[in-house]
Order: sequence, then structure tokens, then C-alpha cells
Amino acid sequence: MPDRIEKLCIDMGMRMTEQRRVIARVLSQAHDHPDVEELHRRAHAVDPHISIATVYRTVRLFEEAGIITRHDFRDGRARYEEQPEVHHDHLIDMKTGKVVEFVDDEIEALQEAIAKKLGYRLVDHRLELFGVPLEEN
Repeated sequence: MPDRIEKLCIDMGMRMTEQRRVIARVLSQAHDHPDVEELHRRAHAVDPHISIATVYRTVRLFEEAGIITRHDFRDGRARYEEQPEVHHDHLIDMKTGKVVEFVDDEIEALQEAIAKKLGYRLVDHRLELFGVPLEEN
């Protein structure tokens, strides 16, 4: 049975080679926000014939189709995740690079209110917080 990304690709009429299927599966199973090199490492473990160029092309194709989202978490690497079904924001630990996903209804309401106050209807947004752990006493 195809995973979610593979199914979206098929539904969009995208030609699914075996290598694209592997990359789609790796992305669907990722619980982190891997960069292309990490995606290549994981896909290569499944199919040693997958080149990094194939991963780059496939990631670009999936991104252009709106299937995955690219993030810049200020670590010099584009990171990817499956287009989320439910909106969430990110907090990035600047010491470790750990990415924490969160949802906060107050922040969402505040963003809507700010857009409305400025005369706009919010259609999309992205919030990325960058921090370091609080010092423990």
C-alpha cells in the first residue's frame, strides 16, 4: 500500500519511478526535518543505486508540487518535511539544532488579529522561533 506522499504523487498524475517511491517513503517515515544529504543517506540504505542528484531532483519536484515543505532553520541546510495536514510552528534549539513542533491557539488568533487590524485576511504564514535552553539554577 502506498504511503501518504506516494499516494499524493500518484493522485497528481506524477510518474513514480522506483527511486521516487523510495524517496517518498523515506520522507513519509521521517519524524525529523532531514536535509537532502540525510534523505540520500536513508534512501541509499534502501536502494544503493539512488544518487544524490536524484534526491535533489525529486525533492525539488515534490516541493514544487506542494507535497513537501522546505525550511531554513539557519543552519545552512534546507530541511524538508511532508506538507503538514495540520498547521504547526517550529522552535529551533540554536545549540543542538533540535526542531520542536508546536501549536498555540493564542499565537494563531493573534496573527489573525494583526492581519485584520492591518486590513488583511491571513491566507498563510510561517512562524519559526530560535532559542537556547534556559539556564537551570
